[in-house]
Amino acid sequence: MKIIKSAALAAATLAAGLALGTSASPAASAAQCGRASWYALHSRTASGERMNPSALTAAHRSLPFGTRLKVTNQRNGKSVIVRVNDRGPFVRGRMLDLSRGAASQLGFVSSGHTAVCVARI
Repeated sequence: MKIIKSAALAAATLAAGLALGTSASPAASAAQCGRASWYALHSRTASGERMNPSALTAAHRSLPFGTRLKVTNQRNGKSVIVRVNDRGPFVRGRMLDLSRGAASQLGFVSSGHTAVCVARI
């Protein structure tokens, strides 16, 4: 039973890495695109650190904490590098929740959500 769980975990981790273009081949480094929103709480994140709305951080459902992502706003071409420190988003159709600071640098604070492309760095 333990071997099956380990194999399932390895498969899920591999699938998450491939979805964000982390394969060893250079041709597979394409970014994943989807919707992102922002949030600004003052509670603790899933990683245990206190949420800092002005920091450049993000919430992702499956990437390991500490993973760095280059997020590009498809509407205006602005980019920012964020660090995954939380889990989420928990809204259907969204792939990433960004801190208010990251959303501000990407230029979508007023709209609340936007189309982005994400690449793991």
